[in-house]
Amino acid sequence: MKTLVSAAVLCGLAANVFAQGTIIFNNRVTGQVVAPVYGPLGPTDTTALTGNTPSGFPAGSQNYGGRPLLAGAGYYAQLFAGPQGTPEASLLPVPGTLVTFRTGGFAGFIAAPTEPVSIPGVPQGQVATMQLRAWENQGGSISTWAAAEALWLSGTIAAGKSLVFDSPALAGGITPPPNLLGLQSFNIYYIPEPGTLALLGLGALGLMVFRRK
Repeated sequence: MKTLVSAAVLCGLAANVFAQGTIIFNNRVTGQVVAPVYGPLGPTDTTALTGNTPSGFPAGSQNYGGRPLLAGAGYYAQLFAGPQGTPEASLLPVPGTLVTFRTGGFAGFIAAPTEPVSIPGVPQGQVATMQLRAWENQGGSISTWAAAEALWLSGTIAAGKSLVFDSPALAGGITPPPNLLGLQSFNIYYIPEPGTLALLGLGALGLMVFRRK
C-alpha cells in the first residue's frame, strides 16, 4: 500500500514538473500591459510601425499617425509562442488564442479568453518567446496565419506582427499566471503586390539612369 501511495505521489510531482506553463492572454491589463493594435490608413498604407504610444503601458514614444484602432469581428489576432530563444519563423500558434477585437472605447484590444492559456512545449516556471499576429479575416474566412500570410504577401489583405518578446516565467499549479509583459503595440499594413514592386523598381532604376545623364 505504501508503495502504491509513494508511486502516486511521485507521478503527481512529475506531472507537476512537466505541466505546461500558463499566461494571461490579454493586451489590456491596467498597470501591467496596455498595447492596442492599430489598422492601416487605407489600402495604400505599406508602413509598418511598432512600439507603444505615450498612453500605452509601459509608455512609449511611437506615433501611429491617425491610424485607427482595430475593432470588431473583421480582424483576427493570435498568439504564437515557443521555448525561449525560438526563432520567429518557428513560433507556433497557441491553442485557444484565435480571437477578434473589442469595439467602442475598447477598440484595439482583443476579446480576451476568460481563462489563462497554456503554452505548449514550455513548462511552468520557464520563459517563452512570443509574438502577437493580427490580420483582416474577410468575414471570418481566413482563420489561420498561414492562409493570412499568403494573402498578405500577395497584397490582398492587411496584416502585421508585434516585435518578438520573452514572457515572464510561466505559471502553473497555485502560482498566478503572468500577463503579457513585453508585448508592445503594432499596426497591420499592406504589402505591395509583386507587380507593383516591379514597377517601383523600374521607376527607381529610371531615376538613377536620368541622374547619371
